[in-house]
Amino acid sequence: MRLVTFRVDGGSRLGVLREQDEVVEVAEPGDMLSLIDSGEEGLAAARAALSSSKSKARRLADVELLSPLPDPRGNVIAIGRNYQKHAQETAVIEGREPSPPTIFTKAITSLTEPFADIAIDPAISDKIDWEVELAVVIGKRGANIKRGSARSFVFGYTALNDVTARDIQSGWGGQYFKGKSLDRSCPTGPWIVTADEMPETQSLHLRLLVNGTVKQDGNTRDMIYPVDAVIEWVSVGMTILPGSLIATGTPDGVGFARTPPEFLNPGDVMETEVEGIGTMRNRIVSAARD
Repeated sequence: MRLVTFRVDGGSRLGVLREQDEVVEVAEPGDMLSLIDSGEEGLAAARAALSSSKSKARRLADVELLSPLPDPRGNVIAIGRNYQKHAQETAVIEGREPSPPTIFTKAITSLTEPFADIAIDPAISDKIDWEVELAVVIGKRGANIKRGSARSFVFGYTALNDVTARDIQSGWGGQYFKGKSLDRSCPTGPWIVTADEMPETQSLHLRLLVNGTVKQDGNTRDMIYPVDAVIEWVSVGMTILPGSLIATGTPDGVGFARTPPEFLNPGDVMETEVEGIGTMRNRIVSAARD
Protein backbone atom coordinates (compact mmCIF):
# COMPACT_ATOMS: atom_id res chain seq x y z
CA MET A 1 0.00 0.00 0.00
CA ARG A 2 0.89 3.63 -0.47
CA LEU A 3 -0.12 5.55 2.63
CA VAL A 4 -0.50 9.33 2.68
CA THR A 5 -1.23 12.16 5.04
CA PHE A 6 -3.26 14.86 3.32
CA ARG A 7 -5.08 18.09 4.02
CA VAL A 8 -8.62 18.71 2.93
CA ASP A 9 -11.27 21.12 4.23
CA GLY A 10 -8.71 22.58 6.62
CA GLY A 11 -7.98 19.31 8.40
CA SER A 12 -5.35 16.57 8.26
CA ARG A 13 -6.42 13.09 7.17
CA LEU A 14 -4.88 9.64 6.75
CA GLY A 15 -5.35 7.95 3.41
CA VAL A 16 -4.30 5.17 1.09
CA LEU A 17 -3.76 5.48 -2.66
CA ARG A 18 -5.99 3.64 -5.10
CA GLU A 19 -5.02 3.34 -8.77
CA GLN A 20 -2.42 6.13 -8.40
CA ASP A 21 -4.98 8.90 -8.88
CA GLU A 22 -7.40 8.48 -5.99
CA VAL A 23 -7.02 8.82 -2.21
CA VAL A 24 -9.24 6.72 0.03
CA GLU A 25 -9.64 8.11 3.53
CA VAL A 26 -8.79 5.85 6.48
CA ALA A 27 -11.06 6.96 9.34
CA GLU A 28 -9.41 4.87 12.06
CA PRO A 29 -6.59 5.06 13.05
CA GLY A 30 -6.75 8.77 12.46
CA ASP A 31 -3.10 9.54 11.73
CA MET A 32 0.06 7.85 10.46
CA LEU A 33 1.77 7.48 13.82
CA SER A 34 -1.32 5.81 15.31
CA LEU A 35 -1.47 3.51 12.29
CA ILE A 36 2.15 2.48 12.81
CA ASP A 37 1.55 1.93 16.54
CA SER A 38 -1.43 -0.33 15.84
CA GLY A 39 0.69 -2.73 13.77
CA GLU A 40 -1.11 -5.34 11.71
CA GLU A 41 -4.48 -4.16 12.98
CA GLY A 42 -3.87 -0.71 11.53
CA LEU A 43 -2.68 -2.09 8.20
CA ALA A 44 -5.79 -4.28 8.07
CA ALA A 45 -7.96 -1.19 8.62
CA ALA A 46 -6.21 0.55 5.73
CA ARG A 47 -6.72 -2.46 3.46
CA ALA A 48 -10.39 -2.63 4.46
CA ALA A 49 -10.86 1.06 3.61
CA LEU A 50 -9.15 0.52 0.27
CA SER A 51 -11.46 -2.34 -0.68
CA SER A 52 -14.71 -0.90 0.67
CA SER A 53 -17.15 0.81 -1.68
CA LYS A 54 -18.39 2.88 1.28
CA SER A 55 -15.04 4.56 1.94
CA LYS A 56 -14.75 8.26 1.24
CA ALA A 57 -12.54 8.78 -1.81
CA ARG A 58 -11.10 11.91 -3.41
CA ARG A 59 -9.08 12.63 -6.52
CA LEU A 60 -5.40 12.83 -5.66
CA ALA A 61 -5.23 16.09 -7.61
CA ASP A 62 -7.84 17.64 -5.28
CA VAL A 63 -5.96 17.13 -2.00
CA GLU A 64 -2.80 18.65 -0.56
CA LEU A 65 -0.25 16.00 0.33
CA LEU A 66 1.55 16.59 3.62
CA SER A 67 4.66 14.84 4.88
CA PRO A 68 3.43 11.24 5.16
CA LEU A 69 4.83 11.02 8.71
CA PRO A 70 4.51 14.63 9.90
CA ASP A 71 5.63 13.92 13.47
CA PRO A 72 8.12 11.06 13.63
CA ARG A 73 9.20 9.86 17.06
CA GLY A 74 12.33 11.82 17.84
CA ASN A 75 14.73 13.52 15.49
CA VAL A 76 15.27 12.04 12.06
CA ILE A 77 18.17 9.57 12.28
CA ALA A 78 20.49 10.06 9.30
CA ILE A 79 23.49 8.29 7.81
CA GLY A 80 26.25 10.40 6.27
CA ARG A 81 28.67 9.23 3.57
CA ASN A 82 26.94 5.87 3.04
CA TYR A 83 27.65 5.76 -0.72
CA GLN A 84 31.27 5.17 -1.71
CA LYS A 85 31.46 7.79 -4.47
CA HIS A 86 29.83 10.40 -2.26
CA ALA A 87 32.29 9.60 0.54
CA GLN A 88 35.11 10.05 -1.98
CA GLU A 89 33.84 13.33 -3.44
CA THR A 90 33.41 14.72 0.07
CA ALA A 91 36.93 13.65 1.04
CA VAL A 92 38.44 15.32 -2.04
CA ILE A 93 36.81 18.65 -1.17
CA GLU A 94 37.94 18.39 2.45
CA GLY A 95 41.48 17.25 1.53
CA ARG A 96 41.50 13.95 3.42
CA GLU A 97 40.96 10.22 3.00
CA PRO A 98 37.34 8.97 2.75
CA SER A 99 35.75 8.42 6.16
CA PRO A 100 33.36 5.60 7.07
CA PRO A 101 29.65 6.42 7.33
CA THR A 102 28.55 8.51 10.28
CA ILE A 103 25.28 8.85 12.19
CA PHE A 104 23.71 12.22 12.95
CA THR A 105 20.19 13.54 13.49
CA LYS A 106 17.94 16.19 11.96
CA ALA A 107 15.34 18.20 13.85
CA ILE A 108 11.76 17.16 13.10
CA THR A 109 11.02 20.85 12.46
CA SER A 110 13.11 20.52 9.28
CA LEU A 111 10.46 18.30 7.65
CA THR A 112 8.20 19.72 4.98
CA GLU A 113 5.69 18.55 2.38
CA PRO A 114 6.64 16.71 -0.83
CA PHE A 115 5.51 19.59 -3.05
CA ALA A 116 6.12 22.53 -0.73
CA ASP A 117 8.13 25.62 -1.55
CA ILE A 118 11.40 25.78 0.39
CA ALA A 119 12.26 29.27 1.57
CA ILE A 120 15.93 30.25 1.85
CA ASP A 121 17.38 33.34 3.49
CA PRO A 122 20.88 34.29 2.25
CA ALA A 123 21.45 36.07 5.55
CA ILE A 124 21.31 32.62 7.17
CA SER A 125 22.96 30.56 4.41
CA ASP A 126 23.88 31.06 0.76
CA LYS A 127 25.17 27.51 0.27
CA ILE A 128 22.02 25.39 0.21
CA ASP A 129 22.61 21.93 -1.26
CA TRP A 130 20.54 18.89 -2.25
CA GLU A 131 20.69 15.19 -1.24
CA VAL A 132 18.25 12.55 -2.54
CA GLU A 133 17.80 9.66 -0.09
CA LEU A 134 15.80 6.51 0.62
CA ALA A 135 14.24 6.80 4.08
CA VAL A 136 13.11 3.95 6.32
CA VAL A 137 10.06 4.15 8.59
CA ILE A 138 10.47 1.95 11.65
CA GLY A 139 7.42 -0.12 12.60
CA LYS A 140 8.23 -1.56 16.00
CA ARG A 141 10.42 -0.97 19.02
CA GLY A 142 13.82 -2.65 19.13
CA ALA A 143 17.39 -2.47 20.39
CA ASN A 144 20.51 -4.47 19.50
CA ILE A 145 18.70 -5.73 16.42
CA LYS A 146 20.51 -8.39 14.45
CA ARG A 147 20.95 -7.78 10.75
CA GLY A 148 19.10 -10.98 9.82
CA SER A 149 15.92 -9.79 11.50
CA ALA A 150 16.24 -6.06 10.77
CA ARG A 151 13.71 -6.04 7.93
CA SER A 152 10.97 -7.22 10.30
CA PHE A 153 11.27 -3.87 12.11
CA VAL A 154 10.50 -1.85 8.95
CA PHE A 155 7.04 -0.40 8.48
CA GLY A 156 7.75 1.12 5.10
CA TYR A 157 9.85 3.42 2.94
CA THR A 158 9.64 6.97 1.62
CA ALA A 159 11.76 9.49 -0.27
CA LEU A 160 13.65 12.25 1.54
CA ASN A 161 15.73 15.21 0.39
CA ASP A 162 18.33 16.06 3.04
CA VAL A 163 18.65 19.71 2.04
CA THR A 164 21.79 21.06 3.71
CA ALA A 165 23.24 24.48 4.51
CA ARG A 166 26.88 23.61 3.79
CA ASP A 167 28.32 26.78 5.35
CA ILE A 168 26.47 26.10 8.61
CA GLN A 169 27.39 22.41 8.44
CA SER A 170 31.10 23.28 8.33
CA GLY A 171 30.88 26.12 10.87
CA TRP A 172 31.63 26.01 14.60
CA GLY A 173 33.90 23.01 14.25
CA GLY A 174 31.39 20.96 12.25
CA GLN A 175 27.64 21.11 12.72
CA TYR A 176 25.83 18.30 10.92
CA PHE A 177 22.74 18.71 13.09
CA LYS A 178 22.48 22.47 12.64
CA GLY A 179 23.40 22.51 8.95
CA LYS A 180 20.74 19.92 8.17
CA SER A 181 17.94 21.25 10.37
CA LEU A 182 16.81 24.53 8.84
CA ASP A 183 13.07 24.92 9.33
CA ARG A 184 10.88 23.29 6.69
CA SER A 185 13.82 22.46 4.43
CA CYS A 186 13.57 18.64 4.22
CA PRO A 187 10.77 17.30 1.99
CA THR A 188 9.58 13.73 2.53
CA GLY A 189 7.06 11.67 0.61
CA PRO A 190 5.06 11.71 -1.51
CA TRP A 191 3.84 8.71 0.53
CA ILE A 192 5.02 5.72 2.54
CA VAL A 193 5.22 2.46 0.61
CA THR A 194 4.61 -0.40 3.03
CA ALA A 195 7.43 -2.89 3.51
CA ASP A 196 5.51 -5.80 1.95
CA GLU A 197 5.52 -3.95 -1.39
CA MET A 198 9.28 -3.29 -1.31
CA PRO A 199 10.95 -6.58 -0.32
CA GLU A 200 14.14 -5.58 -2.18
CA THR A 201 15.61 -2.16 -1.47
CA GLN A 202 19.20 -2.61 -2.65
CA SER A 203 18.65 -2.03 -6.35
CA LEU A 204 16.61 1.18 -6.37
CA HIS A 205 17.40 4.04 -8.74
CA LEU A 206 17.72 7.48 -7.11
CA ARG A 207 17.79 10.77 -9.05
CA LEU A 208 17.88 14.45 -8.18
CA LEU A 209 17.16 17.07 -10.83
CA VAL A 210 17.51 20.84 -10.59
CA ASN A 211 15.59 22.79 -13.24
CA GLY A 212 15.28 19.59 -15.27
CA THR A 213 19.02 18.82 -15.24
CA VAL A 214 20.13 15.59 -13.56
CA LYS A 215 22.53 16.30 -10.69
CA GLN A 216 22.46 12.97 -8.85
CA ASP A 217 21.96 9.61 -10.52
CA GLY A 218 22.67 6.68 -8.21
CA ASN A 219 21.49 3.30 -7.02
CA THR A 220 21.03 1.86 -3.54
CA ARG A 221 23.21 -1.09 -4.57
CA ASP A 222 26.12 1.31 -4.07
CA MET A 223 25.40 1.78 -0.36
CA ILE A 224 28.36 0.94 1.87
CA TYR A 225 25.89 -0.29 4.49
CA PRO A 226 22.55 -1.54 3.12
CA VAL A 227 19.27 -0.97 4.93
CA ASP A 228 19.47 -4.00 7.22
CA ALA A 229 23.05 -3.15 8.26
CA VAL A 230 22.03 0.46 8.95
CA ILE A 231 19.23 -0.70 11.26
CA GLU A 232 21.58 -3.11 13.02
CA TRP A 233 24.21 -0.41 13.67
CA VAL A 234 21.75 2.34 14.64
CA SER A 235 20.14 0.04 17.22
CA VAL A 236 23.37 -1.02 18.94
CA GLY A 237 22.85 -0.03 22.57
CA MET A 238 20.05 2.35 21.52
CA THR A 239 16.33 1.67 21.30
CA ILE A 240 14.66 2.72 18.07
CA LEU A 241 10.96 3.43 18.36
CA PRO A 242 7.99 2.78 16.09
CA GLY A 243 7.51 5.88 14.01
CA SER A 244 11.23 6.65 13.83
CA LEU A 245 12.53 7.85 10.46
CA ILE A 246 15.99 6.83 9.20
CA ALA A 247 17.58 8.56 6.18
CA THR A 248 20.04 6.10 4.64
CA GLY A 249 22.48 8.42 2.82
CA THR A 250 22.89 10.04 -0.58
CA PRO A 251 24.80 9.14 -3.77
CA ASP A 252 27.43 11.36 -5.39
CA GLY A 253 26.54 14.49 -7.34
CA VAL A 254 25.85 16.93 -4.51
CA GLY A 255 26.38 20.61 -5.25
CA PHE A 256 29.26 21.56 -2.97
CA ALA A 257 31.50 18.83 -4.46
CA ARG A 258 31.05 20.06 -8.05
CA THR A 259 33.58 22.12 -9.99
CA PRO A 260 32.73 24.90 -9.54
CA PRO A 261 30.42 24.34 -6.54
CA GLU A 262 26.70 24.70 -7.20
CA PHE A 263 24.04 25.78 -4.72
CA LEU A 264 20.31 26.37 -4.83
CA ASN A 265 18.84 29.80 -5.52
CA PRO A 266 15.33 31.25 -5.49
CA GLY A 267 13.50 30.12 -8.61
CA ASP A 268 15.24 26.73 -8.79
CA VAL A 269 13.05 23.62 -8.84
CA MET A 270 14.23 20.32 -7.36
CA GLU A 271 12.79 16.96 -8.34
CA THR A 272 13.64 14.12 -5.98
CA GLU A 273 13.01 10.61 -7.31
CA VAL A 274 13.29 7.20 -5.62
CA GLU A 275 12.36 4.19 -7.72
CA GLY A 276 9.38 2.28 -6.39
CA ILE A 277 8.24 5.24 -4.30
CA GLY A 278 7.75 8.36 -6.40
CA THR A 279 8.84 11.91 -7.14
CA MET A 280 8.76 15.05 -5.03
CA ARG A 281 8.92 18.53 -6.55
CA ASN A 282 10.03 21.55 -4.54
CA ARG A 283 10.56 25.12 -5.65
CA ILE A 284 13.15 27.31 -3.94
CA VAL A 285 11.80 30.73 -2.93
CA SER A 286 13.15 33.74 -1.06
CA ALA A 287 12.31 33.83 2.62
CA ALA A 288 9.92 36.56 3.64
CA ARG A 289 11.68 39.34 5.53
CA ASP A 290 10.15 41.20 8.47
